Amino acid sequence: MGGTMDGTRQRRRGNTRQRIQDVALGLFAEQGYEKTSLREIAERLDVTKAALYYHFKTKEEILVSIFEDLTQPIDDLVAWGRQQPHTLETKQEIVRRYAEALSHAAPLFRFMHENQATVRELQIGDSFKERIRSLRDTIIDPDADLVDQVRCASALFTLHAGMFLLQEMEGDPEEKDKAVLEVATELVTRAHRGAEGS
Repeated sequence: MGGTMDGTRQRRRGNTRQRIQDVALGLFAEQGYEKTSLREIAERLDVTKAALYYHFKTKEEILVSIFEDLTQPIDDLVAWGRQQPHTLETKQEIVRRYAEALSHAAPLFRFMHENQATVRELQIGDSFKERIRSLRDTIIDPDADLVDQVRCASALFTLHAGMFLLQEMEGDPEEKDKAVLEVATELVTRAHRGAEGS
């Protein structure tokens, strides 16, 4: 092996992992997780099975790695939110950043939605619910009345609904995202004012 070759290889290794994840998720979505084999993923990538094996030993590993990479921003956001003052600006920023994290992870969430048995088996769903609970706690005022607590929780669900329910609605995707974010922000804002007023 020539020296330059190795250097390029080293650099490309980072995106190989991501390419595997993207292609695998595409295949899982296309033909179902159960029906997809590691060999098919390798063929679609045009690499040997051994090359794929270098990064991931099983398709479970691929799926779990996709999940961990795409939910990392949510963990970061929870950590950030916990350190901020409970101001309206903080809450609006959390909603905005969460909307962003979700839009990056949309293909994964669609997959999770359509393959709930697999998701349950790999216990991905549980750790996701756990993350959502932590996130909810960063925007809910503990002493807010129930209606305002529901508003905060609904702000997060609004963002989730934006990914699934609004796919079928007419309109420009960017406009829809803006509308969803506006409604979620409104809910958090009303909840915050309610908590202040009580």
